[in-house]
Amino acid sequence: MRRIPYLHILLFVLTFFSTLAVGAVNQGVNIIEKPFEIYKGFSFSATLLIILLAHEFSHFITSRKHHIEATLPYFLPAPTFFGTLGAFIKMKSPITTRNALVDIGASGPIAGFIVSVAATIVGLSLSKVMQVAKAEEMIRLGDSLLFSGLTRLILGTVPENYDVFLHPIAFAGWIGFFVTFLNLIPIGQLDGGHIAYAFLGERHTKVSKVLIGVLVLLGVFVYEGWLVWAVLLLILGFRHPPIVYSGLPLDRRRKMVGYATLAIFILTFTPVPIMIQ
Repeated sequence: MRRIPYLHILLFVLTFFSTLAVGAVNQGVNIIEKPFEIYKGFSFSATLLIILLAHEFSHFITSRKHHIEATLPYFLPAPTFFGTLGAFIKMKSPITTRNALVDIGASGPIAGFIVSVAATIVGLSLSKVMQVAKAEEMIRLGDSLLFSGLTRLILGTVPENYDVFLHPIAFAGWIGFFVTFLNLIPIGQLDGGHIAYAFLGERHTKVSKVLIGVLVLLGVFVYEGWLVWAVLLLILGFRHPPIVYSGLPLDRRRKMVGYATLAIFILTFTPVPIMIQ
């Protein structure tokens, strides 16, 4: 008899409400004074959770396809700017081959990326270009190559003293791009780390160390948040556990998948994610 995954359900429900609250606050709702208006955050919450579900269940299904035991997704509610710290699954048996490692590592980011692109296109078409007062201080989101390209394609060139006020669905799409980039950083046991290890083997450890140094430099000279991410990755570890049949080479299709994730990594990189101007 299969057990009901109470913890997974509870964390998902809590994450739904934490992202619902963030979405409502971003719509100007004071959820302390008007708690019943929290529903106004639904479009943001639902879109973001669909992106995260696509990402994590792609990992889960691909793991099962390769006969690797994995847990259901653990969602992480948090009182952050996004309302969550994301989600993850735990693999409970070793990964057998390089091909399986690429499949598992790449499936989540690619699925989440595809849903994020769709959300961004829909959300930008619902967004507004509005004039901004010069003295007005506001939180601004940085742009990746892809997000800025889609913005120009859908909304055109934004005039001086104007800005794009993102629809909640577009904001969730932006987060989806950012989360995809973070997961594809080729360090440790991140999704990008899985893919890099499949390509590089034990040389992956040296690459991880170099990239943590790059994050530190970005944190010092570009955006302080990268220092936090560098410290977190040091705590999580930059080594990758070995695979069972390490001598079996990657096939051509998996190499192409790896190159595709590298392109996604570049397109979704946002040097300064959040700024106050």
